[in-house]
Amino acid sequence: MKPTLVLLAAGLSRRLGESKALVDLAGATPLRRLWRAARASCDAEALVVVATETVGPRLAANLPPGARVVLNPDPARGRTGSVQLAAHAANGRDLLLAPVDVPLVPACVFAALLRAWDEAGEPARGWLAPRTNDGRHGHPVLLGRGLAEDLSSCAPDEPLWRLRARATPMWSAQVDSPRIHDDLDSPRDLEELRAIALNLDE
Repeated sequence: MKPTLVLLAAGLSRRLGESKALVDLAGATPLRRLWRAARASCDAEALVVVATETVGPRLAANLPPGARVVLNPDPARGRTGSVQLAAHAANGRDLLLAPVDVPLVPACVFAALLRAWDEAGEPARGWLAPRTNDGRHGHPVLLGRGLAEDLSSCAPDEPLWRLRARATPMWSAQVDSPRIHDDLDSPRDLEELRAIALNLDE
């Protein structure tokens, strides 16, 4: 069974000064880019976790087809709270967590993760991340349905690495794309990623 794509977009984007999920990156927002890259690898319905104040016409216009919005009323408490809400909404499915902070991940990375996940037997308590050949890990991350259930015992501000430590197995899939390491955080980051996006083949 394909995992549920979770687009994590509830950050408050204070340093950037505008919603990371809705910035323009060479004609497409991070929400649209990530969905297009992941759609062949995931369940048809994506979950988009957003802060309550993000809801409005711009968000509605940029939602992937068939996406379901999950509201995080208190995103300042941390990303674990967003993943908790997604796990509850996904009803026992494996989760493919794609933060909009890392908006240019290509389809080949999503495909590589799904191949590795399938080969491992879709482990219920697995945690799978991509890594480049220099050994650095990045995003997106695949989280098994059983491990996701453990989130109910975590506080929303508890770091996700504590959940990762409970994973069986925890492993990585080697990929060639440096885009798994991007971090859209500041206006300078946005300009750099816009320049990169102009030269990407989707």
